[in-house]
Amino acid sequence: MHSSRRDRIVLAAVVFAVLFSQLLLYPGVEILVAELGADATDSPFATTALSASMWFLVAEFVAYVAFVGVWGIASDVAGRRIPFIVAGALAGAVGYAGLAATSLLGSIPFEGILLVRLLQGAMTVGAFSLTITMLMDLDGGHGKNMGVAGIAIGFGAALGAPVGGQLTELHPIAPLLAAAGLLVCVGLLVSIVEDRAPSDRRTARAILERVRRRPTLTIPYAFGFVDRLTAGFFGLVGTLYFQDVFGLGAGETGLLLACFFAPFALLQYPMGVLSDRIGRTIPIVLGSMLYGVGILAVGTSPTVLAAAAAMVAVGVLGALVAPATMALVTDIADETERGVAMAGFNLAGSLGFLGGFLVGGTVADAYGYGTAFLVVGGLEIAIALVAVPVFVRLSLASTGLSVGSDEGDV
Repeated sequence: MHSSRRDRIVLAAVVFAVLFSQLLLYPGVEILVAELGADATDSPFATTALSASMWFLVAEFVAYVAFVGVWGIASDVAGRRIPFIVAGALAGAVGYAGLAATSLLGSIPFEGILLVRLLQGAMTVGAFSLTITMLMDLDGGHGKNMGVAGIAIGFGAALGAPVGGQLTELHPIAPLLAAAGLLVCVGLLVSIVEDRAPSDRRTARAILERVRRRPTLTIPYAFGFVDRLTAGFFGLVGTLYFQDVFGLGAGETGLLLACFFAPFALLQYPMGVLSDRIGRTIPIVLGSMLYGVGILAVGTSPTVLAAAAAMVAVGVLGALVAPATMALVTDIADETERGVAMAGFNLAGSLGFLGGFLVGGTVADAYGYGTAFLVVGGLEIAIALVAVPVFVRLSLASTGLSVGSDEGDV
């Protein structure tokens, strides 16, 4: 048990470092892509500052979508997690450093920058997804373990945004260098954790077939998709909205984003434990419904203080949903399929991020920020309303499962 507690802390630190490094780039993304050369190119991906920022963020998540499943399958087939995490972290560090180097070369077309970003994302997602899978492998309660993962994700995002804003004001390339250094630390830190991946090896075909026969996994995947869509929306459109409408700088924008991420991080663990006790349905369903309402409130806030208060409320609601959704994946998946199952969840989440960037960015560019908030917030509410009857029906059909059980309460 003592070893599990120590490993839980170390793995949480690794998840934190990966998310922290990712969010370092967000508050100053417009300045960063200009430094990398997006303001001096005729690329169709960089026609405006918004489009260049959007495609720079999208490129990473395209790689996430393409490669997260590969990492999960490889880990489950090999019966190992740590070697893949180390490889992904160190290669991701090289990717961040490569992006920083392109600013010195000065002659790299924006498409080349996006290619480096794709490679960096393909490597980083392995470290992220498989570290969460290692938390799934621990005992002690699925909600608790995913609550720890949620705290790490939340704090990584909460602190990454404001620190990234401050680093950007020092130099646009500073967040890239800091991210590279952090991923090197990740590769070293994870090597001290015990690898608890099940040794019952199966072929990739057998693992995928077993996961395919668990249709209830689509429930957490769907909610994960929608929740990450809103996060991607805030990461791009929300950042530019706060700067354009309220006249905030990169540092102030990071602090406003932290109004969401701070409560989101602090409440992950207690909310995860709560879902172990009362089940997953109420936190996921109720939280998702109110989350959409909170997004609409942010988009209609007349002042910075009102927007900050709405962001805090959205952060609380996000903390209610996130650990319960990830715990539901662990409830449903067999222990020999956890790498693929969590990869599927992160795939859905990455598609959600992409949707947030593309839908939010496109709508904001064409129709303005107000319409973009209405579309994304309304989509969150609409999908939750559509999914609720299915969610509840499957929950009631899950006979033999007690509410809050780690054995699979839906």
